[in-house]
Amino acid sequence: MTKLITSPQNTLIKQLVQLKDKSRERRKANQFLIEGKRELSLAIKGGYKIKTLLFFPDLFSESEAKAMSQYGIDIVEISKEVFQKLAHRDTTEGVIAVVNSKTHLLEDLKLANKNPLILVAEAPEKPGNVGALLRTADASNVDAVIIANPKSDLYNPNIIRSSVGCVFTTEIAMASTAEAIDFLKHYNFNIFSAILQESEPYHKQNYTLQTAIVVGAEATGLTQEWREAATQNISIPMQGNIDSMNVSVAAGILIFEAKRQRDFK
Repeated sequence: MTKLITSPQNTLIKQLVQLKDKSRERRKANQFLIEGKRELSLAIKGGYKIKTLLFFPDLFSESEAKAMSQYGIDIVEISKEVFQKLAHRDTTEGVIAVVNSKTHLLEDLKLANKNPLILVAEAPEKPGNVGALLRTADASNVDAVIIANPKSDLYNPNIIRSSVGCVFTTEIAMASTAEAIDFLKHYNFNIFSAILQESEPYHKQNYTLQTAIVVGAEATGLTQEWREAATQNISIPMQGNIDSMNVSVAAGILIFEAKRQRDFK
């Protein structure tokens, strides 16, 4: 029988609000919230364990909710007031899920391709930029994303929203810069660090061997460690009045050049 919760003051709902709003609580519980049909579908596809599904029947039918019980998920019907309390955005289709987090350890990274292409982002400051980078990674079908010295909780609602669910289906590892460099060198990656100083134009490089393309924070760029570790520092020639662009745009240019070379090898 489906449970029903109508009060925003319900103990479970209070706990879920904490999960939504506080990174500390997400880490403590090893759980987070997702909302929306597409995000839920991608989380299941990505092998995430869905613990509880909460639905508002005016927007998400009871039959749709009950169909999810095949995955061993607890199903809870909620009122409009509860739904509005939990929803992070206005356009959610009436479904919210409590999901178990993954660890995203570097040693657990799965690289099925024998000649992998990896995107590395060092200390991206804004959750929206992390989400945009993950969309770029998905669009280009890179083999993995490594976030070095992460500044944001990967399950921040703004990352989930801006990635449109790609956070669930992309191979992602979180590590320090030193750990990421050690990993890449151990597996003999060519490291191309996007840095203005002592760099060569990006389009003159060879990305057909196993490659890591590394981008840094928009405000500070990459740290000295990446400059020293690079097989080659690369840059995108600028033709305007400024010397930088949005990190996800820069990553897209670099990654798709690598993909172009590989497709026409």
